[in-house]
Amino acid sequence: MNRNPKITRRALLKGGAALGAGLVIGFRLPLDAAAQQTPGVFAPNQWLKIDRDGVVTITNSVPEMGQGAMTATPMIIADELDADWGKIRIEQAPANPKLYANPVTGNQAYGGSRGVRDHLEMWRKAGAAARQMLKQAAAQEWNVPESELETEPGVVIHRPSGRRLMYGQLVDKASQLPVPQNPVLKTKDQFRYIGKEGIARLDIPVKTDGRAVYGMDVKVPGMLIASIERCPVFGGKVQSFDATAAKAVAGVRHVVQVSNGVAVVATNFWSALQGRRALKVTWDEGALAPLTSAAISKQYEAMSRQAGQVARNEGNAEQALGAGGKVVEAVYQVPFLEHACMEPMNATAHVMPDSVTLWVPTQNPGGHQALAAKLAGVPVERVEVVTTLLGGGFGRRGEPDFVTDAVETSKAVNAPVKVIWTREDDIQHGFYRPATYNVFKAAVDANGQPVAWWHRIVGPGILIQKGRAPKGTIDPAAVEGARNHPYDIPNIRVEWVEKDFGVPIGFWRSVGSSQNAFITESFIDELAHAAGKDPYEYRRALLGKAPRHLAVLDAAAKGAGWGTPLPAGRARGIAVAFSYGSYAAHVAEVSVAPDGGVRVHRIVCAIDCGIAVYPNQVRSQMEGGAIYALTAALYGKITLDKGRVQQSNFHDYPMMRIAEAPKVETIIVDSGQAPGGLGEPGVPPVAPAVTNALFALTGKRIRTLPIDRDLLKRA
Repeated sequence: MNRNPKITRRALLKGGAALGAGLVIGFRLPLDAAAQQTPGVFAPNQWLKIDRDGVVTITNSVPEMGQGAMTATPMIIADELDADWGKIRIEQAPANPKLYANPVTGNQAYGGSRGVRDHLEMWRKAGAAARQMLKQAAAQEWNVPESELETEPGVVIHRPSGRRLMYGQLVDKASQLPVPQNPVLKTKDQFRYIGKEGIARLDIPVKTDGRAVYGMDVKVPGMLIASIERCPVFGGKVQSFDATAAKAVAGVRHVVQVSNGVAVVATNFWSALQGRRALKVTWDEGALAPLTSAAISKQYEAMSRQAGQVARNEGNAEQALGAGGKVVEAVYQVPFLEHACMEPMNATAHVMPDSVTLWVPTQNPGGHQALAAKLAGVPVERVEVVTTLLGGGFGRRGEPDFVTDAVETSKAVNAPVKVIWTREDDIQHGFYRPATYNVFKAAVDANGQPVAWWHRIVGPGILIQKGRAPKGTIDPAAVEGARNHPYDIPNIRVEWVEKDFGVPIGFWRSVGSSQNAFITESFIDELAHAAGKDPYEYRRALLGKAPRHLAVLDAAAKGAGWGTPLPAGRARGIAVAFSYGSYAAHVAEVSVAPDGGVRVHRIVCAIDCGIAVYPNQVRSQMEGGAIYALTAALYGKITLDKGRVQQSNFHDYPMMRIAEAPKVETIIVDSGQAPGGLGEPGVPPVAPAVTNALFALTGKRIRTLPIDRDLLKRA
């Protein structure tokens, strides 16, 4: 990977000039039986190519944001291909949904832990078809039946005679063969790479020696740098501005108004920032200028007394609640949360009269390509998107704002421009995880078992706000993790009351499951303690119809030594959740300092993600998910005053530090099922496992996040 990455569709379709003629195989299901063939190159849909030296170049369509896509993708293809791992090279796909769209969603956007689980079959077929073609080419070369041939990494072998042909020796002949429409896939016992330990990540060398290119690293000849002054109030607009002082700053070249504010464009970031600070802007702050967090909470509470849309209704929960038995009630609240990616938002654009080149750390290459085309007024085919490495994504880098900044600014100044957000921009102008207010009621029988479960959620809908779901309907993102809880209770009612104050909201790692798992798993824990029962055993008794939930719950409890003695001043908590195709259970071991400070010593996670393609990365994602979730549970909170976000940087929106991080142990539960996600599922059970442990230790129930240390402080 070089310092100025530039991957063009033309270069990919030609098979890569530096590699010479080669065999190129590609699939975008359904397979195109009429795919055009040319000497040395096969098929327009690029997933892999092999040169005459036997080097296998695999195109990865999933943006690499630390989740291991640049290794998992080639592992899958290389396994079915029987490639030599030492000869694998990886390229990042350009934006081209016609070639690289997710086969399930139909777009080239990545979130929801969709990388492996949506592409596994397609990538396996791509590798298997190539291997079959290489065997057919060898059979022709030796004039032997294909049934007598086998493959080992990078080579076709004729067992009866011992003859061998390297893949590179077969590419020309294989290029002339038809693509098998239904190649035979390996059985699980034949895998060389899938599910195996010890596979080295392909992106680690460049990240170690400094060759890795993130959005911040992009350098383009003639590039200018821009910093944008934005209205501090959501939805506010520029009324007027005076750029006189800004233009007087050395290095400042332009000051232009764009959709999201006023851009100060300079030869370097420091000058752009100093010019921005000298800028005088008068804002029309709009309707949200009076908004405060206190007002939001108060109105949420008032609206919680209104009936909501019914997201789940089984039996008759309201009748059971009124039957005269014991009723347990609770209210839970969660705040807005920012993604806080380590690499702030940035994008580099070069808008020319008839084309655009965009270098961007994006989760949405196809969407950002279409956006750039619209903003620049050029055909989408004339927009080249180079997806760099992402310094964190978590859903934030699928949004349009930072790309809009770069394209509009470049177009205005007629030069390539990199727009860099400050950390303050990032935290104060995000798309936040929604704040919600939750009312619970449960009726329990004489044994403490729940016979009715009633949950009303008040808050906004991400999909509705973005126009991707109709207003007046139930937003799936708002109720995920709540309406699909796994507990076998005869009467269940889950409602959602929509209330959107206009604060921008977005997809935050594990989306609705992040807050709803905390709320649901905390309340089920309350019921267990109200019944005087062990929280783990209480859950087990309610999971008879949810075997995969039960399997991870049991695995986590066993791995953590549930029920065994702990050092004085420590306690354990447990939680389980399904999200994004996977099942996860966590046990947290905690202690509390006299000043109320919480220390999480150990987390044991059991994860059933179906087939674990890359076990080491499964563990890495569970570890990263745990740290991300702990940061939110202990510290995460975005508050508003006069329509403004009050937090600004890591001093008042802190991240968990290395010295605070617990030991995280991961148990992979092999269910043999289809693959599930990994980026999201490691987050939801963490907060409730911690707060449930805190209750076991202190007797104080945490119903509002982040955890209030004053509540836990010893008198």
